[in-house]
Amino acid sequence: MRKAFASAVLEHCNREDCFFLTGDLGFMALEEVQAAFGTRFVNAGVAEQNMIGVAAGLAREALQVIVYSIAPFCYARPFEQIRNDLCIGGLPVCLVGNGGGYAYGHMGPTHHALEDCAAMNALGVRVLVPAFDDDLPALLAGFDSPTYLRLGYDARPAGETVPGYAPWREVLPGKCGAIAALGPLAGVAWQALADLDVESRPSVWAVCEFNDSDIPELFLEQIASRSLYVLEEHVAQGGLGMNLTLSLAARGLTAARFVHRPALGYPSGRFGSQAFHRAECGLDAPSIRSMVTG
Repeated sequence: MRKAFASAVLEHCNREDCFFLTGDLGFMALEEVQAAFGTRFVNAGVAEQNMIGVAAGLAREALQVIVYSIAPFCYARPFEQIRNDLCIGGLPVCLVGNGGGYAYGHMGPTHHALEDCAAMNALGVRVLVPAFDDDLPALLAGFDSPTYLRLGYDARPAGETVPGYAPWREVLPGKCGAIAALGPLAGVAWQALADLDVESRPSVWAVCEFNDSDIPELFLEQIASRSLYVLEEHVAQGGLGMNLTLSLAARGLTAARFVHRPALGYPSGRFGSQAFHRAECGLDAPSIRSMVTG
């Protein structure tokens, strides 16, 4: 998604009142942004806490600011500065964490972002988890409060087009309950189930935001007395599964069957590619298909 993100920044954020800060990374992806923004593109170096302070200062001058880094260096290392400098003042800064979940694979747990959505939600930051490259223009079209944008990989089946952006979208119809998949996992589930008959598969929903008021009535109808599956490359604590079940409980709704597949950390104690970790957690396409058909 990095290239799509850079294109969306150029299209929607290249204005005199918008600054782009990076923690000394983004090479082979952000060069066009750097050229277009000129002095409004700031390499803050490996100093993420200071970078958040600089972003807050710019935002207090009525400027919009995008802050970009590898996900854990964007939300975890400067957590106190996000809380104190951005959230207390409600400043319009968009934190962009590249490589949500296990995306940085072999680099190991220091580079994995498994609790980022929960951490940012806890501070009242708006959390956005795009499922597809096409989502980025809509998400960057404007932000007026602290925002966390979690970038991953577009995993839709080859050649498929996606519906226009909405916080919840049905990307694959089905009549056996529903899958709520956080961000890019919607594409993985779509791949896994696309060749099953519509009568024998659940629908697949791409979930990109955590606001429970966005849950569509169609989704609620699909899970009533049927199966509900929740997929997220994020720990169970504070993730989509917890947020969704709380919302359903408040509505007095239940599903006949509830299956939650979150990130499990490191069950084998080994580290590998994103595909390796997804398979260990039952979040790869073969595991998702088996979950539904087994």
